[in-house]
Amino acid sequence: MPSPRSLFTDDEAPPDLNAAPCYSTACPAAPGTARLDLADARARYADWPAPTVIVSDGAYGVGGFPGDPPTPAGLAEWYAPHAAAWAKRALPETTLWFWGTEVGWATVHPVLALHGWEYRACHIWDKGIAHVAGNVNGKTIRRFPVVTEVCVQYVRDVRLPTPDGRMLSLRDWLRAEWERTGLPFGQTNAACGVRNAATRKYFTKDHLWYFPPPDMMERLARYANAHGAPTEWPYFSVDGRAAVTAAQWARMRTKWHHAHGLTNVWSEPAMRGAERLKDERAKILHGNQKPLRLIERIITASSDPGDIVWEPFGGLCSAAVASLRTGRHCYSAELLSDYYALAKARLQQEQALIMEGKADYDV
Repeated sequence: MPSPRSLFTDDEAPPDLNAAPCYSTACPAAPGTARLDLADARARYADWPAPTVIVSDGAYGVGGFPGDPPTPAGLAEWYAPHAAAWAKRALPETTLWFWGTEVGWATVHPVLALHGWEYRACHIWDKGIAHVAGNVNGKTIRRFPVVTEVCVQYVRDVRLPTPDGRMLSLRDWLRAEWERTGLPFGQTNAACGVRNAATRKYFTKDHLWYFPPPDMMERLARYANAHGAPTEWPYFSVDGRAAVTAAQWARMRTKWHHAHGLTNVWSEPAMRGAERLKDERAKILHGNQKPLRLIERIITASSDPGDIVWEPFGGLCSAAVASLRTGRHCYSAELLSDYYALAKARLQQEQALIMEGKADYDV
């Protein structure tokens, strides 16, 4: 049976990563923190704190960096160990943001689903016509020019234990627990103090099911344990010792901070200007650098200040920079020493700007 720590991490010990080649920010003025390891993320997952957000911006299947498969056909195998590791350390409230091409994501989706990642939405980064201006040969292309990438949102397929050892979805678990009480389902409305919302929303069997608000969940648990049949395993308990609290139940699904006016199509020009990192010869340092505006958008939508962000494929560590600016704590890994050095320099520059009060927080 899962222990409380497998679902909640209030008492989780801090990781000991002192032996790893790494760089950690040390800027009291910065809202957040960042740690960058020169390592394969697979060697760090077990030691990083459990994440609220995972920002995956790894292989695209275009041969873009050493180790990136030359075609999307190799992406499923490439991502499989990462998807498994993410699932092992994820919390019920963890959101995965998966960046890729359309066909790259389609290739990897079955692997993510296999490891309990539930599709929520596909977001389109529309770079605009300027992205291909002057670079299209209409006589040979044989298709419309591509000016998009996708950022796909996944949540956990949360399963909770029953006294007889089953692991059920939240909807089925709620019904199974109430059935154990021996009480009629109609009494769930009395427990919640509503006319029919409990039976109509929280205990329905169909696709119209609603996640019970935390205060309602606590009422249900209290009522069931006060009026249900005697039991050694408390009703609505995830550990067999105590009924779930409102605070614990709130963490059984991902966080979401809605912003009105935003849709799943993000019209944002391809990277250029001061934010596009280049060397002294004006050569682009990273061909797949993401706009900070978009990275900050996904992080702030799915987490709170103080939460943990994972960036398994650091690159230029845009998620770490966004975390510094928004009060999150980011753990990044970069396997290639050249990119590690570039990302480290970027984080150092960001710290310096914050210390001088010059950081551009309007990203």
